[in-house]
Amino acid sequence: MTDAAELVRRTSDLLAAHPVATTDRLDFLRARFDAGLAWVHFPEGLGGLGAPRALQAVVDAELAAVGAPDNDPRRIGIGLGMAAPTILGFGTEQQKRRYLRPLWTGEEIWCQLFSEPGAGSDLAALGTRAVRDGGGDEDGNGGGDWIVNGQKVWTSSAHLARWAILIARTDPDVPKHRGITYFLCDMTDPGVEVRPLRQITGEAEFNEVFLTDVRIPDDRRLGDVGDGWRVAQTTLMNERVSIGGMRLPREGGMIGPVARTWRTRPELRTHDLHQRLLTLWTEAEVARLTGERLRQQLVAGQPGPEGSGLKLAFARLNQEISGLEVELLGEEGLLYDDWTLRRPELVDFTGREAGYRYLRSKGNSIEGGTSEVLLNIVAERVLGLPSEPRTDKDVAWKDLSR
Repeated sequence: MTDAAELVRRTSDLLAAHPVATTDRLDFLRARFDAGLAWVHFPEGLGGLGAPRALQAVVDAELAAVGAPDNDPRRIGIGLGMAAPTILGFGTEQQKRRYLRPLWTGEEIWCQLFSEPGAGSDLAALGTRAVRDGGGDEDGNGGGDWIVNGQKVWTSSAHLARWAILIARTDPDVPKHRGITYFLCDMTDPGVEVRPLRQITGEAEFNEVFLTDVRIPDDRRLGDVGDGWRVAQTTLMNERVSIGGMRLPREGGMIGPVARTWRTRPELRTHDLHQRLLTLWTEAEVARLTGERLRQQLVAGQPGPEGSGLKLAFARLNQEISGLEVELLGEEGLLYDDWTLRRPELVDFTGREAGYRYLRSKGNSIEGGTSEVLLNIVAERVLGLPSEPRTDKDVAWKDLSR
């Protein structure tokens, strides 16, 4: 079994064969993936070594110490945190080998085609249709293409993405959770149209996507026909862990700028703000350590509902911390001087002004699952409380009122 000493040796071999000073960034990332040092808990040949997830920190520390290039989760977070574990859990060997390497190196950006104008919190009510065009057995498996029509919304990075994880309805005659199939969609294919959605910050970080007779080969289906909801749960649970439990140093994330302002500008301090800052600093550190522990406990591709609790904490803390920062800075905290429509390549919470952080954090309780939905998940699946009454679970999707 691979241990820390073995990982240090393998990392040294990588650096010897690909010196940081003379190796192109992309070439280094490709070599790191091929050496099994991208995500050590993944299988051999797929960027990993089948090692415990916690040992990834050993590799990261060795590479950071010499200034080795790394990928940028802010830019490719959907691929890393959502697409990759789902492909690992449900993809064929061919799919894993085709998609995981360029996903990790950042050569191919991914987006998520899940939510729809009429299917947000109630995602299983989605109406985007995928109809088979030739091929397949009597159960709908194997061969042929799928013709997809529909509209998706709130699609972060769709304007940059080469690939998308997509769920669509393949059987309207069964209850809504059972007639869904999961696909990998090429965003450059004919019929895919991306339109910007401007946010309160002025940016168009996410988009609406229209799918018109988009042809998807059956070999880009992930999992069985009609089993897309189960596959999507892997994506959604990983999404909540990747958002709420992202790896951060102490005072990483939103708490960092506020703490730095407090230390460097004593004229802004008040007793009341001091007490609130201490409370939020402590809560942010607890959330950070909890996220680290959860990541170490995860089996690749199979997170549990605990990630919903982390994501809830992430949203609440970001909003409270950014509100405190605006109060601390006073009039200065309200300044925000660029309302032009922009289509950013990444989301940067800490490298921008306080006014931006305050505005952008308002979306944290919506994206990745609304806080109201996540509270229900925690209540039912973590605390074991009774579930809310649902009258539509056994009704065919086509018979639901819309």
